[in-house]
Amino acid sequence: MRILGLIPARGGSKGVPGKNIKLLNDKPLLAYTSEIALQSKKLTELIISTENHEIIETAKKLGIKAPFIRPMNLAEDTTPTIDTIIHALEWYQFNDIYFDAVCLLQVTCPFRTVDFLDKAIENFIEKDADSLVSVLKVPHIYNPHWTFEMNDKGNLKIATGETEIISRRQELPTTYHRDGNIYITKTKVLLENKSLYGESIAFIESDPEFYINIDTLEDWEKAEEIVRGKFK
Repeated sequence: MRILGLIPARGGSKGVPGKNIKLLNDKPLLAYTSEIALQSKKLTELIISTENHEIIETAKKLGIKAPFIRPMNLAEDTTPTIDTIIHALEWYQFNDIYFDAVCLLQVTCPFRTVDFLDKAIENFIEKDADSLVSVLKVPHIYNPHWTFEMNDKGNLKIATGETEIISRRQELPTTYHRDGNIYITKTKVLLENKSLYGESIAFIESDPEFYINIDTLEDWEKAEEIVRGKFK
């Protein structure tokens, strides 16, 4: 299976200015994702999608291909990720290059391993699912069977639609939330449905000990703590 590894990296970042190439433990944040992806034997090609020339130069030094410059209208705060992926696929198709799936790797989740990435791709292929997402377990206090939403009368109703709440923690089903670490999606689903998920979604569980999704300065400080513990 031909799989395109795609790293999206806009130049603009409000939470942590310049975070994609900001130094974390003396190397650009981007390097953590690129080093793992370049070691993977499951990705056919690895590219970066960005509108920022400084990011492109950093990416090239790290060994990442930058075959195009992302249009500015696809590099705004409100630009959906799916539009960025479709742009990359259409660029390749215009050049008669085709992929069966895309593996999206976000720079803000830097602490993957090669084994984790390759296992995710293997699971995706074996399951023959429309997509695969990395997940973490939802703590029982936030389990959707214990959460509520407002009904049309302004009162609470169980968010899952049940009429009786599950009273015992031990009876709660295990639930997961996507963590942004890895997304893998078939090209057909991306282009035809404009969806990262499709109908069948496989999953892989991330290691909560080293998980971080960097959006704020507080997240960055936590990443520095993880680095000091993991790479000391």
